[in-house]
Amino acid sequence: MLFKTKKNQPSAPIWLKTLAYGGLVFLHVPIAVIVINAFLVSDGSHTHFTLHWFHAAFAREDVMSAIALSLKVAAFATSLAIIMGTMTAAALYRRNFFGKEAITTMLILPIALPGIITGIALLSAMNILDITPGFLTIVVSHATFCVVMIYNNVVARFRRMPHNLIEASMDLGADGFTTFRFIILPQLATALLAGALLAFALSFDELIVTIFTAGHEVTLPIWLLNQLSRPRDSAITNVVAMMVMLVTAIPIIAAYYLTRGTESIAGSSR
Repeated sequence: MLFKTKKNQPSAPIWLKTLAYGGLVFLHVPIAVIVINAFLVSDGSHTHFTLHWFHAAFAREDVMSAIALSLKVAAFATSLAIIMGTMTAAALYRRNFFGKEAITTMLILPIALPGIITGIALLSAMNILDITPGFLTIVVSHATFCVVMIYNNVVARFRRMPHNLIEASMDLGADGFTTFRFIILPQLATALLAGALLAFALSFDELIVTIFTAGHEVTLPIWLLNQLSRPRDSAITNVVAMMVMLVTAIPIIAAYYLTRGTESIAGSSR
């Protein structure tokens, strides 16, 4: 049975709302527990809030090393994805040719396939090419699935951008670089930024693919996985886990607000 809202629109039944809210609680209560435990300390008889665990986490060399490596990998992978995604979008958005859909599918596959399949495929390729897993292999493997974030945002903006802007720039004597700098790049700015934020967040907390391609390197997600066997460090683990959630959530929220409402603006430079 459907209920009517004040605006005379159909509303979901109570049982469906209950299931929906129950699902949200199920997903977010563990996150809330992690955040709360990151601020709690017990002296045996009393439990109180403290920032002690943050100080302890930042004082550990292994934590800071893992954070620095993950930030560096995410930055390099995002930069590589921006270059590849933008160039691919520019090459494909106005042209129809045999194999175009196959290229688009290949761009999507690394993120559409289960991470373990992508990881095994990348590791097999590295073994065939006799490449030792390390920092560069992590960057390349992350770029393979980050590139689709850039491509999707940029190709959508390209399709809404009036091509006569480029033609007018060329007619006025601008060369290709000048046209790109003053005409195309301002139009793509927020699409690139939103895609880069999503790609950075995706790379920063990637675990499955990283396990296969990291070699002896320890990124932050791998560090967290190793901490599961150390229950005495659970408080510090909660602090680091909360940091991962913040670093990944903030770019995603920012990307949402950057692209919100721009889908209906043809050629928008927002």
